[in-house]
Amino acid sequence: MKQANVAVVGVGAVGIEMLRCLKQRKFPVKTLRLFGRSARDITVDGETYKVEVIGKNSFEGIDIALFAGTEGEKGAAVTYAKAAVKAGAVVIDNGADFRMKKTVPLVVPEVNRHTIKDNQGIIANPNCTTIQMLTALNQVHKRFGLKQIILCSYQAVSGAGKQACIGLMDETVALGKQNVGTNYETYAKKLEKTSGAFSAQIAFNVIPQIGGFDDEGFTSEEMKVVHETKKIMGDKKIKVSSTCVRVPVFGAHSEAVYFVTRENVTREQLEKAFKESEGVCYAEKPEDFAKPLDVEGKDATYVSRLRADAQNKNAFWIWVVADNIRKGAALNAVQIAEDVLKRK
Repeated sequence: MKQANVAVVGVGAVGIEMLRCLKQRKFPVKTLRLFGRSARDITVDGETYKVEVIGKNSFEGIDIALFAGTEGEKGAAVTYAKAAVKAGAVVIDNGADFRMKKTVPLVVPEVNRHTIKDNQGIIANPNCTTIQMLTALNQVHKRFGLKQIILCSYQAVSGAGKQACIGLMDETVALGKQNVGTNYETYAKKLEKTSGAFSAQIAFNVIPQIGGFDDEGFTSEEMKVVHETKKIMGDKKIKVSSTCVRVPVFGAHSEAVYFVTRENVTREQLEKAFKESEGVCYAEKPEDFAKPLDVEGKDATYVSRLRADAQNKNAFWIWVVADNIRKGAALNAVQIAEDVLKRK
């Protein structure tokens, strides 16, 4: 690959992980510029980076602009993507703003990298929950077809940003101080004052709401999985439904995924598909399941606990775990950038 002038827009958790991915994967960076709301220096893994104030004239000479994006609010790409494209850059946006636009490819490289060539200057990163699920199921769909997917996700607080992580820690510490000297029968688990990062206390709790509710009672996160899956797989006939839950884990999302194939398939055939899936680490033994703490900072999507539903033909369960900040955001964006550069 030839060298490229790269911009990273946003230096929160995802932006910082983008810097790590660029460095660790030896991305051929000619010049690197960082943009944020304010000018400052940041230090990542012992290396200092200068952050510039972003503006519409910031992208002259930039080849690839990685927008870190923010779930749940309008990202910087809404304001600056067109200016970046006009200046000659290819925008890779981690936010939700462009994902469902017809002219914007929505890409998981392991699944549909062929759509990258169809970009008109902007390429969208899918939602983290969707990315790891489809990375896991890609070869199953290509070999046997997917008729239905039912997802139950257990999502880390890091998906809601830095303040959510701080909130979980603060609530946990507060509960510890509140209950010093108590025994487990009288252990008070509820705080009078929470961090405010979520609709309820997250420490020692789970919250079955990520995003706002629609008229049918589904959350925006749950509907993202539905719509993004159909677009990425290029198959509107797949039946998709999900329940997305926030859990008191700092990093890495876990998913229980139920799927039904269109063609007859055996467990052995599925195991072969998972073993040969790009980006997937498959564990045959049920006791070798991955956990969030096992996968933080790792690139792979971990699949385990494959089992057949004896009551329904060609129906199976799997357990899927991946680092939501890395594969679910930063790494996926950098993989797209690598493909863009190869095609230039």
